[in-house]
Amino acid sequence: MVTIIEFSDRHKDAFKTLNEEWLNKYFTIEPMDTLLLSEPQKEIIDKGGRIFYAMLNNEIVGTASLLNEGNGLFELGKMAVTEKYQGAGIGKKLLEHSLATAKEIGAKKVILYSNTKLGSAIHLYRKFGFVEVPLDASLYQRANIKMEKVL
Repeated sequence: MVTIIEFSDRHKDAFKTLNEEWLNKYFTIEPMDTLLLSEPQKEIIDKGGRIFYAMLNNEIVGTASLLNEGNGLFELGKMAVTEKYQGAGIGKKLLEHSLATAKEIGAKKVILYSNTKLGSAIHLYRKFGFVEVPLDASLYQRANIKMEKVL
């Protein structure tokens, strides 16, 4: 059974490893990725964000984060599931937990940047009520779609 746990230094490397695996498979690692993945405590947690891990059989198999953009706005980012467990509903559990946590901590809106070639992810986001909005200047070259969900 998959359980969702909060960020800890003990699992810091899993955050980086899972995201690098995912990024190298579908895209490339960009400067902002390197910064966030190298310093998750400083760049995400200390700025009011959260990082979650999906655990299965005592193994970290997925991760997601909420980046605090200020004024009740959070970005869902760095969501990755190891290839072996993709399609097993782990992304759905991470998304459910992320949105529930966003509500708990007072988020008014959650945004995300993605790429339309990730059809399964886009479908999942739409299923959870995210809608496409105009794409502004993103920190990521790979982003060709922006979505948001008002909470």
